[in-house]
Amino acid sequence: MNLKITLVTLFVAFNFSFLFAQEGVVRGTITDENGIYVPGASVMIEELIKGTVTNFDGEFTLLDIPEGTYELSVKYLGYQTITEEVEIAANETTSVKLVLNSAETTLGTVQIIGNGLSAQAKALNSQKNKTNITNIVSTEQIGKFPDANIGDAAKRIPGITMQVDQGEARNIIVRGLAPQLNSVTLNGSRIPSAEGDNRNVQMDLIPSDMIQTIEVSKAVTPDMDADALGGSVNLVTRSAPESFRLSATVGSGMNFITNKRILNGSFLLGDRTKDGKFGYMVSASINDNDFGSDNVEAEWSNEFEYNNGDEDNLEEVAVNPYAETFEIRKYLVQRVRRSFSANFDYRFNENNSIYFKSMYNWRDDRENRFAYSSEILDGEDINAGDFDIENGNLTRFPAEVVRETKGGVPGGRTQNRRLEDQRMQNYTLGGDHIFGNVKFDWMGSYAKASEERPQERYAVYASEYQINNHVSNPEEPLHTAVQNPSLSDFELDELTEENQYTEEEDINVFANAELASDFFGNGDGIVKFGLRGRFKNKNRDNNFFEYSPLSDAYNTLADVPTRTYAGDDFLAGSQYMPGVFASTSFLGNLDLNNSDLFEREAIQDEYLSENFEVKENVYAAYAMANQKLSDKLSVLAGIRVESTQIESTGNEVIYNEDGDFDGSMEVNDESNYTNILPSVHFKYDLNDKTVLRFAWTNTLSRPNYLDLVPYQAINNEDEEIAVGNTELDPTTSMNFDFMAEYYFSSVGLLSGGIFYKDLDSFIYTYVVEDDATGYDVFQPLNGDDASIYGAEISFQRQLDFLPGFAKNFSIYTNYTYLHSTANGIRNEDGDLRGELDLPGSSPNMFNASLSYSDKKFSARLSGNFSDAYLDELGGNAFEDRYYDEQFFLDFNVNFSINKNLTLYGSLNNITNQPLRYYQGVSSRTMQMEFYERRLTVGLKYDLY
Repeated sequence: MNLKITLVTLFVAFNFSFLFAQEGVVRGTITDENGIYVPGASVMIEELIKGTVTNFDGEFTLLDIPEGTYELSVKYLGYQTITEEVEIAANETTSVKLVLNSAETTLGTVQIIGNGLSAQAKALNSQKNKTNITNIVSTEQIGKFPDANIGDAAKRIPGITMQVDQGEARNIIVRGLAPQLNSVTLNGSRIPSAEGDNRNVQMDLIPSDMIQTIEVSKAVTPDMDADALGGSVNLVTRSAPESFRLSATVGSGMNFITNKRILNGSFLLGDRTKDGKFGYMVSASINDNDFGSDNVEAEWSNEFEYNNGDEDNLEEVAVNPYAETFEIRKYLVQRVRRSFSANFDYRFNENNSIYFKSMYNWRDDRENRFAYSSEILDGEDINAGDFDIENGNLTRFPAEVVRETKGGVPGGRTQNRRLEDQRMQNYTLGGDHIFGNVKFDWMGSYAKASEERPQERYAVYASEYQINNHVSNPEEPLHTAVQNPSLSDFELDELTEENQYTEEEDINVFANAELASDFFGNGDGIVKFGLRGRFKNKNRDNNFFEYSPLSDAYNTLADVPTRTYAGDDFLAGSQYMPGVFASTSFLGNLDLNNSDLFEREAIQDEYLSENFEVKENVYAAYAMANQKLSDKLSVLAGIRVESTQIESTGNEVIYNEDGDFDGSMEVNDESNYTNILPSVHFKYDLNDKTVLRFAWTNTLSRPNYLDLVPYQAINNEDEEIAVGNTELDPTTSMNFDFMAEYYFSSVGLLSGGIFYKDLDSFIYTYVVEDDATGYDVFQPLNGDDASIYGAEISFQRQLDFLPGFAKNFSIYTNYTYLHSTANGIRNEDGDLRGELDLPGSSPNMFNASLSYSDKKFSARLSGNFSDAYLDELGGNAFEDRYYDEQFFLDFNVNFSINKNLTLYGSLNNITNQPLRYYQGVSSRTMQMEFYERRLTVGLKYDLY
């Protein structure tokens, strides 16, 4: 408490000690000729050696300027320097508005195509003038790639790879660190997670056309949240323009897997009043995508036992690895993504302004899943003549075979499908002020993410019979029936309905103060300090019911309406035939809550252990100074302190001696910890085009919410037990980064760098066999230490040195190499496993695109590759799960009909890249899911 009082006192004292300084202030905005803000411009008063850089809204502030008349210069990569004379009066703020006109100020070596400053110029200027190591991609650049959501756009950035869900990029991996180890913010405010058991932010929830800029900070500064081991991804929404802006897009397309349509549309409207005080920007987007996927899954075992007459002493037989569980899944999905944004600002005067920013994202996933699965029976149910072994391969055995239909209730938004309703909303109020020679800003935000799955239904019909296990190609596992069963052989096994709801609420508040200072007499320095609070609440509330029919009307699959899926067009191969399932309309129209037809039972041990509430409060304070050590060398040094307080509530399920549910008990726990996190960033401007950077930073990652809950969940069907761990420590990392950047006059970049991360107390899932039940127990534990080192190289530029039309070609490419080691991981026997890769670290990542652009026509071919990596640790090396390598190839084309109207088209996933996991070695497929290609065409209208 004393620390908090001291920090608040210092904060107030610094603010008021500079209220009556005798110098003046220059504050301004830079736009292009279309009124679009120019970020990353270098603004300088050479005479005073004072300068700054425009922010994403084209704004800049120069503090502590003595009275007088000065020449203000603006430098922008690829453009001539412009100057403006400004007159400074004591204790007053001078306001200026500057326009960079691409037609007049462009250097002779650069060819301007279209209107306004290029997207590449804006992004590279912002990146060049940043003190820390950052990658920046602007909205116009995003628009040049065929990316519907912000996750697909982010994967183009060096060092970024994405985990895919239903063919779209969802979870972000930065420099080999798993999604929960990175932070994602919206306008600097943390985005909450709709996932129930982790901190992952669903990047596919946010449309790419709602974002102005993606900023990836790979070396965080003290004024940023420290829980960003891999990096911090900040999504910046569009601000109110300086003049009228209208944009609209309408398009359609087709998914080749279902031959069904895609619909999309968006609009953007913004303006500012004549007096320049009030500005607004409203936008909306919708994407309706009717698609699906074809999926095959398997789990592998290298153990086999059978009953040779003594159930208590089963006979073990040595066998080669085989697929003990096999599944064929057919998914049909309709994904409707909606997004709304309204941003306002009001400038009271040159010294005071406030803003309000909001975004509401709402996605409906309507899904039907038809799943065939076969799983080998337990050893006590297998007799000596029930199986065949050939050359060590288990080729025939008895299995339980299941045909499962997933659906929902009819009508409304569900339409006999499982509805997953995900929402993310963010509302931010902030202000920027000048008090004397002190620049002060503040922000408060409320954000909420939720996921609701109402009345999710499953009908499961099961049988037991002999299956053939095809062993010729483990990359394509396959079980087939020795003798095809009839539909009447499949009896009703389960009829269930469940409701799931997860929500996370975040309240963020912060305040920062910045003042001009010059420690070393070289000008152009600042001191900055601030306070921050983040107050988070996450909870999950699920239930689960089983229904037993009171008649024989639904006893077998032959008694109910069915739907058949043949394997002729199954993308994984025609040998995979999903088969016959209860129809979704039959499942949806069942009157399950009619007590005359069904008996309902709440299965509390199925959901109580999954329900929890976690409260997490983080209090932070920081101080930092950015100073010039010479005319070329600057340093940013500071310290951040974060104090974390956690309260968690969960449920422990109690079972009686027979293993039946016997009640539950609420369990609570509290924990707290404090982290002190210093950092230093050096920036050396070798010349106007070359920048060298070095950073030493310290970051952390907090455990997943569910991992901190004191719960125990027993899954009797899968023979697994999941246990929380309230004693988990956060993962911390000491990071070293070096980067060299060369900026071409023709607006391009060649950069290369190396990085090293030393992690302590990383978290992994420990798997051990429970002595009492024989079940596998899964519990998160802290490992010892881990390290990551790697290198990045990036190149992008227009090939304007080539003759003729060839000068219109451009190249965009980057490559990242990673190597990781993790120590302190134990196997199922409790023994150390030695050095392993850190889960989530892909050793090779590569992006490349070749584009052509002239005054009317542009086209781009884009490739994205990420190497295979360890995704999840098992009890031993045989059980480890790997995410396989993936290569995506996309093509898009644009044609400008006139200044305002553009036709566009794109073809995604040309390679039909599947999502694939494998177990232990790459030849043993655990999952392969195919999505096919996607074609979109449309029309875009822009009025400036």
